[in-house]
Amino acid sequence: MMDMERVNAYMARVGAAQEQTFLPASGKLKVGLDLGTAYIVMVVLDEENNPVACEKQAASVLRDGVLIDYAGALQIVRALKEKLEKRIGRELEQCAIAMPAGTESSTRAHQYVAEGAGFEVTAVLDEPSAANAVYQIENGVVVDIGGGTTGLAILRDGKVCRIEDEPTGGTHLTLVLAGNYRIPFEEAESIKQDYARHKEIFPVVRPVIEKMAGIVNRYVDKTETETIYLCGGTCCLTGIEEVFQRETGIKTIKPADPFLVTPAGIAMNCKL
Repeated sequence: MMDMERVNAYMARVGAAQEQTFLPASGKLKVGLDLGTAYIVMVVLDEENNPVACEKQAASVLRDGVLIDYAGALQIVRALKEKLEKRIGRELEQCAIAMPAGTESSTRAHQYVAEGAGFEVTAVLDEPSAANAVYQIENGVVVDIGGGTTGLAILRDGKVCRIEDEPTGGTHLTLVLAGNYRIPFEEAESIKQDYARHKEIFPVVRPVIEKMAGIVNRYVDKTETETIYLCGGTCCLTGIEEVFQRETGIKTIKPADPFLVTPAGIAMNCKL
């Protein structure tokens, strides 16, 4: 079972690192680069995995986890790296990256972006497994719902025994909202991120959430799975865990801030 108190305390520190730069407790720095469909995020940790700094920028350089705008991605990653180096006062050299399961053919492109920005890529992993570096669960299912995809990792005795990913994510929720309210995509995205409006929009996007839960249903053995652990920006939507629990029949939990879990876990896997 995940230690929710530990995870929430750690993620609060990662979240605070967006505004505050923390002094590293030890020498070398680890970087996690998360090229997402909706955001590009960079998390910096020290060797003991203490958060140091974090930067993010909204982006539309990927579609369903696949890079479609190399130049745009490179420009953003370079800018984020430069911001972080200025904040920390040190050059960032090594980083880890992660991919949605099933998009391994794009790994090289993601790696080229990181290398083009001046990083040495020392680890490549799948996103739900990266999230479990933070969660540290032995048995269960980690479900990472980003902008473009719903990915999952099934864990047995602390080891990933299966990973899957399908193209349904937060972008699809935004498209449904845009169609329902007859507003531009960007305005719908803002509404989705407004916690005060979650209760209002939830009935509109519920069918898409049920589809996401259906993806998990297809791959999970309910006789062997006690808990589903959610992460990813889309899981910030209030009440999403309740739909998953109802649709799957499996206890479903998420931390207070699921957005930065995966990028923090990517950074933890950076080899120095």
